[in-house]
Amino acid sequence: MQILCAPFHIFCKQKLFDMSEEKKYPLLQGIDSPADLRRLSEEQLPQLCAELRDFIIESLANNPGHFASSLGSVELTVALHYVYATPEDKIVWDVGHQAYGHKILTGRRDRFGTNRKFGGLKPFPSPDESEYDSFVAGHASNSISAALGLDVAARLQQHDRHVIAVIGDGSMSGGLAYEGLNNVSSSPNNLLIILNDNNMSIDKSVGGMSKLLISMHSSKLYNKVRFKIARALTKIGLLDKERANSLTRFNNGLKRLLFGQRNNIFEGMSARYFGPIDGHDVRELVRMLNLIKDMHGPKLLHIHTVKGKGYEPAEKNATVWHQPGIFDIETGERIVSTGGTPRFQDVFGETLLELAKLNPNVVGITPAMPSGCSMNILAREMPERFFDVGIAEGHAVTFSAGLARGGAMPFCNIYSSFMQRGYDNLIHDAALQHVNMVLCLDRAGIVGEDGPTHHGVFDLAYLYPVPDITIASPYDECELRRLMYTAQLPDKGTFVIRYPRGCGSLTDWRCPLEAVEVGKARCISPGDDVAMLTLGPIGKMMAPLVDKAKEHGISVAHYDMRFLKPLDKRLLDEVGKRFKYIITVEDGALMGGLGSAVTSYMAERRYSPIIKCIGIPDKFIEHGTTAELYSLCGMDAGSVLDAILAFNKEQF
Repeated sequence: MQILCAPFHIFCKQKLFDMSEEKKYPLLQGIDSPADLRRLSEEQLPQLCAELRDFIIESLANNPGHFASSLGSVELTVALHYVYATPEDKIVWDVGHQAYGHKILTGRRDRFGTNRKFGGLKPFPSPDESEYDSFVAGHASNSISAALGLDVAARLQQHDRHVIAVIGDGSMSGGLAYEGLNNVSSSPNNLLIILNDNNMSIDKSVGGMSKLLISMHSSKLYNKVRFKIARALTKIGLLDKERANSLTRFNNGLKRLLFGQRNNIFEGMSARYFGPIDGHDVRELVRMLNLIKDMHGPKLLHIHTVKGKGYEPAEKNATVWHQPGIFDIETGERIVSTGGTPRFQDVFGETLLELAKLNPNVVGITPAMPSGCSMNILAREMPERFFDVGIAEGHAVTFSAGLARGGAMPFCNIYSSFMQRGYDNLIHDAALQHVNMVLCLDRAGIVGEDGPTHHGVFDLAYLYPVPDITIASPYDECELRRLMYTAQLPDKGTFVIRYPRGCGSLTDWRCPLEAVEVGKARCISPGDDVAMLTLGPIGKMMAPLVDKAKEHGISVAHYDMRFLKPLDKRLLDEVGKRFKYIITVEDGALMGGLGSAVTSYMAERRYSPIIKCIGIPDKFIEHGTTAELYSLCGMDAGSVLDAILAFNKEQF
């Protein structure tokens, strides 16, 4: 650890701004906190926004991160910190994709070059990193619920603070957002919800009458009179909570009648609705925020923004530029690695299309990740058999279960860490009903720079106790194809296949589609001294250790378990009888995974080998490259070899 961190520590101390950069960013270089920002005049804010946007572009061209979303929220970020007294006032970001500008303005500018690097700034907002980060923002749609909690807590403790939830980037399609909205309408609060709408058709308001409406119901006089009337009615007992909600709904209905606005869900939930307004006009944002800042009751400000704003390639293709990697600023050319092996997700996508051609019942379902999981391959060829359900993992699982009950053969692809949100749906709607469906968990195991909110390390542990499901992980791309083929055969029940992010190991992966025996492991290499049991592609990484251990006089038998559930009990009986030493390796949490299952089985059968379990320890793993994090967890090949050699002390 010292060897890894020492150079990085020195790097963190260095200033990103030299004299030439002071000229390039004359306003930004003087802002070390929002207090500095608030000393600027409103006339200077557009220039600051331009500098902040250029700084993000320049930084991310060399140190990849989430690009287009943060460019689209620059003006909003500046306006929020200009109007509100952060960190006393709280901003809750919905997913951290939008929050790079927030990081830069809140004392992390000089360290921004370390963002997402091992030991550097975290990939998403986190209270562990900064007092300006009021809540973890990794998974979508939690901002309204979290912000409401902060607002109600402030009221209970009689703290005079403002709380703002910033939701956008498709997060309004998540069910949790609507659960939060429902509670906002029924709990006393002064929450401000900002809908950063960069690609959503919500209440598009146009024309001069719309501008008049915004001006009228955001004016200080209008709202002062409205508040005084409401307070007077309350004092004489004519306006209780229910009547207040009714009055708000009546007020919203009257505005629609007088000004021709269409209805929207927010007005139906008793929230004061403002907008939509141009989210890239920073001075208008400041004006609007100041007008509604001290209004009582829940409020929603709807702004329109452009994802990738200010960088033409990103504006034209926001999906590609969501997280583009390294790129040339001048040309917009992305520096894409051209490795010789395909990505697991691409093998999944191509194989799914093959299966759909073979089996007319096969359909694909994904919660807003068609390109990420490569289900867009099926979408292009067979759009009628592809369903993108938005950021709604629980719905994706139950929808798939419904499809299965109706006779379809659904392949539901969800990132492993996001599947945590669909756990009840898997138990109640899929496993309990014995439905025939395939749940493919992409990004399983350590994922790298996105950190603890995105590592897919808990799926084995939380899936293993669920009855009547199959849990498998392929050794390589060909095994992925075979497992997918097996899973869609009749009467296989709920079949889970997990695989990691990124490239595999095979260039020639188009093997025949053949069935494998469910619950059957296989021997990769025979041996006599130590049994190494692996699950998934990490087994391919460990395979060379057989020869390395042989150089030290240790004979290692390597078994690819293929399935966590059902376990190959016949193989485990053989291993328990033959071997004194067993080592298990998995890219998942040790508690409840393969190692736990093998250890439990050996104890149950009264075998007494010495077992060493290698995997993710009982703690959250931070961000860094996959190689760095494997080394941190003792899961790299060198550490596993050391564990095997340690058995030598027992003298074979």
